[in-house]
Amino acid sequence: MRLHRNLVFAVIDTLNNVFNEGKYADKEISKALKRDKRWGSRDRSFIAETVYDIVRWKRLYAEIAEVKEPFSRPNLFRLFAVWATLKGIQLPDWKQLEDTPTRRIKGRFDELSKTRKFKESIPDWMDELGVKELGEQKWTREIAALNQMAPVVLRANSLKATPKKLRDSLFAESIEAHSLKKYPSAIELDERANVFSTEIFKEGLFEVQDASSQLVAPFLQVEPGMRVVDTCAGAGGKTLHLAAIMENKGQIIALDIYGNKLKELKRRAKRAGAHNIETREIDSTKVIKKLHNSADRVLIDAPCSGLGVLSRNPDAKWKLQPEFLDRIRNTQQEILSDYSKILKKGGKMVYATCSILPSENQGQVKSFLASEEGKGFSLEDEKIVLSHESGYDGFYMARLIKNS
Repeated sequence: MRLHRNLVFAVIDTLNNVFNEGKYADKEISKALKRDKRWGSRDRSFIAETVYDIVRWKRLYAEIAEVKEPFSRPNLFRLFAVWATLKGIQLPDWKQLEDTPTRRIKGRFDELSKTRKFKESIPDWMDELGVKELGEQKWTREIAALNQMAPVVLRANSLKATPKKLRDSLFAESIEAHSLKKYPSAIELDERANVFSTEIFKEGLFEVQDASSQLVAPFLQVEPGMRVVDTCAGAGGKTLHLAAIMENKGQIIALDIYGNKLKELKRRAKRAGAHNIETREIDSTKVIKKLHNSADRVLIDAPCSGLGVLSRNPDAKWKLQPEFLDRIRNTQQEILSDYSKILKKGGKMVYATCSILPSENQGQVKSFLASEEGKGFSLEDEKIVLSHESGYDGFYMARLIKNS
């Protein structure tokens, strides 16, 4: 593989923004890919995958390169040289890459790979927390799985297409995909591709949604004609799935504290042909109070650490802090306590997170059931989805019934 200067420089600039300016990797990569219209799909893939790789393995590569944050430009080139050497790529004769100790890099890699926190490139506190919550063996397997690049999974929008129709339509645009046995609406791309530029995306035939995330809406057991409240709807991935399952019949009230996310949901709903969704911004406690005892189903897709989705958000390993986890657990308790009041007697509620930590999952449900607000509820079912077992994102979901 021959390295091209303009592509490597785009990688270095993007890494500088992510590591030194605290920007989000996905947004910076999107910006970088717009820099040169002449870049083809292979060039764009090189930039995106190289940046994600170096972000994912930052701790390991920095240790091998013997550099510390904040990274200077020569430091970033050293990280790149480590990446290229470990990939078996011949380094060009550029002054930024001269004197790269190729043999020493491989030796250091072998040596550091014997220690999990270096091998899996994670902060000490995260490694300790993972062991504490999941146990040594399970955590070792799980963090290794979360360091793999996430596959691209689509959900066929059943308001407009079957998985077969979607697969055939993609094939017509030279994109190959296969269906997934345990996920009735899902198809997975054989190779990464920019599906957002396809005509069928504009026509609303699918949404990009991980296979594990596609388990949540069916778990709520909604039926056409019901009144459903999605309390932390965000940009609406699961809201749209609920609308499809309900065949556009009944009412879905999508709530969120961020109005801009709900605007995006409206745009997506229009494209998907989902007409039974009403958005409401939570700008005061009145919004929730007005809905008390009114819904057949409530979905709480709670804010969380996001540790189950590290494979698609590798920079979260470096942005996440232990103090945030303490705060988010308190928020989860408050949300469960407040939003559970929306459910009417006999109704069902799902509490879900994209975390793998029992303290954000089973622990929160247990605390809620033992609280004053959770007195009339009982746990009907729960699903613990771990990445090393499923091959997809780590998720948790619990279905509760309001008995009184």
